Amino acid sequence: MVLVLVYNHQGEAPAFCFDNLKNGFGLKPKGLETSADVGDKTFVIGGADNDSTSYIGVKIYDKSTGKWVIPTVLGTKPKACKGNSAILLNEDRIMIIIRGSTPDDCIWFLEVDTKYVKEQRKILGTEVVAWSRGVRGDAEKPVVISGPSGVGKGTLINMLMKEFPSMFGFSVSHTTRAPRGNEKNGVHYHFTDRSVMEKDIKDGKFLEFASVHGNLYGTSIEAVEAVADSGKRCILDIDVQGATSVRASSLDAIFIFICPPTMRELEERLRARGTETEEQILKRLRNAEAEIEQGKSSGIFDHILYNDNLEECYENLKKVIELKCHPAPRGIDLPSNHSVSKIDNKILINCETPELEKASKNLIALDVSSLKGGAPGRTRGLNVYALDSFSDGLNEKLS
Repeated sequence: MVLVLVYNHQGEAPAFCFDNLKNGFGLKPKGLETSADVGDKTFVIGGADNDSTSYIGVKIYDKSTGKWVIPTVLGTKPKACKGNSAILLNEDRIMIIIRGSTPDDCIWFLEVDTKYVKEQRKILGTEVVAWSRGVRGDAEKPVVISGPSGVGKGTLINMLMKEFPSMFGFSVSHTTRAPRGNEKNGVHYHFTDRSVMEKDIKDGKFLEFASVHGNLYGTSIEAVEAVADSGKRCILDIDVQGATSVRASSLDAIFIFICPPTMRELEERLRARGTETEEQILKRLRNAEAEIEQGKSSGIFDHILYNDNLEECYENLKKVIELKCHPAPRGIDLPSNHSVSKIDNKILINCETPELEKASKNLIALDVSSLKGGAPGRTRGLNVYALDSFSDGLNEKLS
């Protein structure tokens, strides 16, 4: 049985109509809105967003009170569409299949009770939902590299970029300071207003941030996801404090700490630069001792590498990040007319006709058993299969 809710703009209790299909196959939206029940709440997806007609809206009907609730909507919102299908994956998220959308923009997840949503609900003190765009397949894990100043992090990263120019990329950081010289927005930094960045930090959109000389600097989840969307693997060169914040986030990354062979060796390297005063060198050495102790004992880092020989350290770095070559994630090309149902961890999509009798002629299955990530970033790990029939063994994986 599929519940389709007709929204009453006067705020009264909604009118419900039911669409019974054989064996429950086919979730068919009527008009521009679909719905899904989670406990005592009915989530209505479609129509215009409360803040803009350019995005899909979300409303909640609380059956226990008989009232409508307009939630705070976090994450990047999907654009308004001609219609969508909604199907409940579990008690914390709803999959949305957007009709007539582009292949890389047709699968979205509305998180209604995930860990992230619960945290934001507690912080904001209001009803919260969060959008996350679905991505086919898995992206390579980002690489977080930390270590004290002068240990050789920059040299090792430059060696990676030189040997594998098409494999790695850097995220573009955000800052509230004004551009300098020839700096370009979106290239050197994402320049933003302090009020905007503070709100995004509060909404959990930043992996790490810090205040430097009165200006905010930070790495957003979206900036890291954008590198993955381009088919590259993101490298994050950040300090131990930043790595601690990233480890506590939803980002699934490899954490590497680079150590000097000895403090004496590190001091010699810093002095050899010839760019700092004695006071600055001593301050860096004090900071380095604290960072090294924290890096070794905190449990934050997956690997600790000693840079006593640059070439050997570089070879070890390549081993621990498990270099592989993966194509950029692809979208899912779905026709405008389709129907949807759920069996265990498979979402079955009939791409030819909504009638059950002909459904076996063109079926696609989305395997959602290995989903990773989520709001406010992407949801990755969607596996796509072609089926010859409704009872197929779901074993013909699309290439």
